[in-house]
Amino acid sequence: MTLAIMFILLAVLLVCGAPVAVALAGSSLVYLIIAGMPPISMLHNMINGVNSFPLLAVPFFIMAGHLMNTGGITVRIFNFARALVGWLPGGLGHVNVGASVIFAGMSGAAVADAGGLGNVEIKAMRDAGYETGFAVGITAASSTIGPIIPPSLPLVLYGVIAQVSIGQLFLAGVVPGLLMAVALMAMVAWYSHRRNYPRDRAFSLSGLGTASKAAFLPLMTPVIIIGGISTGLFTPTEAAVAAVAYSLVLGLAVYRTLTMRHLLRVTMDTVETTAAIMLIVGAAAVFAWILTANQSAQHLANFVLGFTDNKYMIIFLMMVLVLVVGCFMETIAAITILVPVLLPIAHTVGIDPVHLGVIVILNLMLGLLTPPVGMVLYVLSRVSGVRFEECVRATAPFLVPLVVVLMLLAFIPQLSLGLPSLLYR
Repeated sequence: MTLAIMFILLAVLLVCGAPVAVALAGSSLVYLIIAGMPPISMLHNMINGVNSFPLLAVPFFIMAGHLMNTGGITVRIFNFARALVGWLPGGLGHVNVGASVIFAGMSGAAVADAGGLGNVEIKAMRDAGYETGFAVGITAASSTIGPIIPPSLPLVLYGVIAQVSIGQLFLAGVVPGLLMAVALMAMVAWYSHRRNYPRDRAFSLSGLGTASKAAFLPLMTPVIIIGGISTGLFTPTEAAVAAVAYSLVLGLAVYRTLTMRHLLRVTMDTVETTAAIMLIVGAAAVFAWILTANQSAQHLANFVLGFTDNKYMIIFLMMVLVLVVGCFMETIAAITILVPVLLPIAHTVGIDPVHLGVIVILNLMLGLLTPPVGMVLYVLSRVSGVRFEECVRATAPFLVPLVVVLMLLAFIPQLSLGLPSLLYR
């Protein structure tokens, strides 16, 4: 009964528009008081929830993404993608996806992709005569590649909670991220055929060479991060520090686009974003601890296994659960709460935790494109000046290729486990 009150209060607070961290912490505190437990235990669990060395990667990857945006790196990436795939029919749509794939290897966050590249991409597509709805839709959908291709903030958090190698998780995201890009580019090609979208420019080796030269150093960022982790040169946390250091070198010494004013703003933005994330992680850790203490995960596992023991049916049920939660809850909080619940079920039926991590994160990315949360949609609504409702309608068709990729990944584990198996196992 006490647990039911906690869930009801959480739902009421979220519906009333309370911040996710406040809703989680508030409902957990009420549970502790009703259950007669000392409220101080809430603080202990919040501190334990964020007291993790791998979580240090979060602020550094956030800062690296901000530095790339502020230092003018996004324009160089966009121009390189434009020279590489702009010659295809519907060229700027393909450029949009290609730029997101490249930027994904630097930022690790969908919102950073949407806020940084989105402004450049939507303006360029509008100027070229593309419908604003199409520009917003493909920008929103392609931004979800960011947390799948490494580095990835959600995968770091999943690895901490599930106690899984973050290096393996990063490698497991490479092929799925590329599949998402291929699927979205196929969608762009279909739209281009139906609406007769133009090619952006003719292919030119000299133009590609010039753009490659301008973007060469930024393109080395994912090489440094992934290469360093896969070769054991440094841990994911140290890779995040290396990404920040490299971004600072590019912005301050090479391109000289960063000023002290820029650095102050980047630092403040990083502190603000990190504080919000850590507050959610800490509050969700208390919520998850209460669920664990009540053996909620085991009860759910017994219920699901009593319903079916078919591995693929269980994966499907998991995806439905994650999708529903992702539509109503912020990604970080959803990971912190869902992972301890889903892992026992996954272990029971033989689902690899690395495979589970990839499909859970991709599933939650769909939640960034759907109301009522839809953080990417809110960012693009502000960037593009388009009403939120119109952003939702424009993005809806692009959910189809992403769902197809999710299904492929869910039922063909080797698509995500191939690279980790090759290099780690």
